[in-house]
Amino acid sequence: MKKLALIMPRRALLTGSAAMFTAMAFGSARAASGSPALNKTEQGFATSPFRKISDADWKKRLPPKAYSVLRREDTEYPGTSPFLNEHRRGTFACLGCNLPLFSSDTKFESSTGWPSFFRAIGDNVAFKRDYKIGYERDEYHCAQCLGHHGHRFYDGPKPTGWRYCNNGAALKFVPA
Repeated sequence: MKKLALIMPRRALLTGSAAMFTAMAFGSARAASGSPALNKTEQGFATSPFRKISDADWKKRLPPKAYSVLRREDTEYPGTSPFLNEHRRGTFACLGCNLPLFSSDTKFESSTGWPSFFRAIGDNVAFKRDYKIGYERDEYHCAQCLGHHGHRFYDGPKPTGWRYCNNGAALKFVPA
């Protein structure tokens, strides 16, 4: 019995490797160059007093996990958010500044391990491109204090098709 061997021609391997390296280097260079210019939503909140809070003060104001998520763009472990099982009517707001971000009417079970929503409230979230894991994603932040909340994907339910995958450590729940 012969074994099948999959052999990639050397030229294809070198070309593919070079293309992948170039794409990764370009993504890293764009990510390392700093945040893109303020988008329209962020510009509307440019005078927010939360923009003047120092990093040391944020560290004092927030619980440790919330600080690492909101101010350092960390991610909580899946399945650890108490908001996964929050089904009351109300509003999910930014823990950093209390800006309402999501209505409980837009929360859905995504089976990802993070609270998920299909629509944000008004222009209360701001977006930037994220290349940290090697490909482009939409990262979103609170438009008022610029606290990191999560990423948005286009694999959510109707009517929007969006899934805002949120770190629960960055949220507070305000019952209706």
